Amino acid sequence: MRILIIGGSKGIGLETVKAGLECGHDVRAFARSASRIAIEDDRLEKVDGDATDEGDLSAALNGMDAVVETLGVPLSLDTVLHGTTLYSKVGRVMVDLMERQGPKRLIAVTGLGAGNARDHLGPLFQIGFQFSLKRIYDDKDIEEQIIKASTLDWTIARPGILRDGTTTGLYQVLTDPTDWRVGEIRRSDVAHFVITELETPRYVHQTPLLIA
Repeated sequence: MRILIIGGSKGIGLETVKAGLECGHDVRAFARSASRIAIEDDRLEKVDGDATDEGDLSAALNGMDAVVETLGVPLSLDTVLHGTTLYSKVGRVMVDLMERQGPKRLIAVTGLGAGNARDHLGPLFQIGFQFSLKRIYDDKDIEEQIIKASTLDWTIARPGILRDGTTTGLYQVLTDPTDWRVGEIRRSDVAHFVITELETPRYVHQTPLLIA
């Protein structure tokens, strides 16, 4: 499979690059700093670009079989107070291009507090969320809405509180909102889910929550 990973230079994106290569896929890592990824592999293509730029992203999509979107913004005083528009901008450009030129398969990684998951995570989580991540996630919510309204074969993965560590493959994929709860998960295990879902789709048009 030829996989485009948007935001592939760090975090979950970089872990997904590693997981894709380990499983024998051809990976195109697309990010502003993709050329600085410290991995050398004949099946890895590093493409520097801006995911909000239609020309950059259109070129990156060319020839791909699937797309994984793993973008993130730094948690800073500015983003806490004023939020971001990155996710909604990328979501709109990405979906429009994929509907016009392909590919049709998309996995977007958002987070524990995105969309309707936020209402199922208890009062303590919601208090902390309100004062730290709400404005950032408000924009993730818009991106999710754009994706859900599309004609794409989408999956929206919502990982829990992220931790580093080696892949375990031992995590829960929760699709029933009554089961949703706060929990941790390793970035490498999120990547494991993404590649597994690309290889054997089970959660198309679903928003699974991922925790250990």
